Amino acid sequence: MLYHLLFPLHEDFSVFNVFRYITFRTAYATITALLISFLMGPYIIGRLRQLKVGQKIREEGPSSHQIKAGTPTMGGILILVSVVVPTLLWANLTNTSIWLLVFTTVGLGLTGFLDDYLRVVKKVKTGLQGRYKLLFQVLVGAGVGFGILWFQPFGDVPATSTSVPFLKEKLLDFGIFYVPFVILVITGASNAVNLSDGLDGLAIGLVVPPAAAFGALAYLSGNVNFAEYLNMPFLEETGEISIFAGALVGAALGFLWFNCHPAEVFMGDTGSLALGGSLGVLAILVKRELLLVLVGGIFVMTTLSVMIQVISFRTRGKRIFKMAPIHHHFELSGWHENQVVVRFWILGILLALVTLSTIKLQ
Repeated sequence: MLYHLLFPLHEDFSVFNVFRYITFRTAYATITALLISFLMGPYIIGRLRQLKVGQKIREEGPSSHQIKAGTPTMGGILILVSVVVPTLLWANLTNTSIWLLVFTTVGLGLTGFLDDYLRVVKKVKTGLQGRYKLLFQVLVGAGVGFGILWFQPFGDVPATSTSVPFLKEKLLDFGIFYVPFVILVITGASNAVNLSDGLDGLAIGLVVPPAAAFGALAYLSGNVNFAEYLNMPFLEETGEISIFAGALVGAALGFLWFNCHPAEVFMGDTGSLALGGSLGVLAILVKRELLLVLVGGIFVMTTLSVMIQVISFRTRGKRIFKMAPIHHHFELSGWHENQVVVRFWILGILLALVTLSTIKLQ
């Protein structure tokens, strides 16, 4: 919005020429997201407390978590506002990739909100049933997949292709399987972040490194000179989504202010599903879907720990981990909650740096 209002004035007032630059608008989208979080956070947390929208803590979990019972949840509302508003303020709204990201964030945020509402407000023990939650995720994924095929936002690069890590200018084309692939990426990413949301600050902190990494990859891919120098496919519209990535980083850090131990608020499915889906679409739009497994390695590890635990218990009657997801296993092994969180953050940052290094290894 600001881009469209102020950049046209640059011919008369040269100061507005800064709106031409993606780096400038990304920085201020990040700052705006932080400010929205800081300003709205206390109000939203207060309202959630008034409405008695408190988190229930499962009894079979670590006993230290029982004191968290009643902590306001559905704080993902703050995340959604802090991501979407700065994006709409600072991005070029003629860019279709921006709208695909906003569609995913809002769509999965509403899905998570419905789940939280049923579970916390209406006291439906299971919340939104799994099959309906999966249905909404599939619909959002299909919307993104068909949207990409319709708008063709990648210029000369085939919409149905993806880059292969470590191989220069090598593209893997999914053809008719592209939309199912997009659905798989978005559904998998949103559920992985959801499973990781179990300790104060864990999931929201882990979102920052991959969001920043994909923002950097988007900027490089969308700049013809950088793309040529780094042997990356040049993606015409992709540079602009750095602004969304910046807003995502700012919103995550702003929410972490209130979610760090001891948490004043939890994001709930409202936040976790939206954040995971957003990371999935960022990966899709920079054509680095295969790197999502690396940059989101902690989320992958968390998801695999749950799958391994369930399969082992159902087939052998034995558990591999003391408790799944794996962050609870480390807690029950003697690590303090803060130790688990910070160590996982460190690993997340390391994986993001390794991911960025792949563009120089191809």
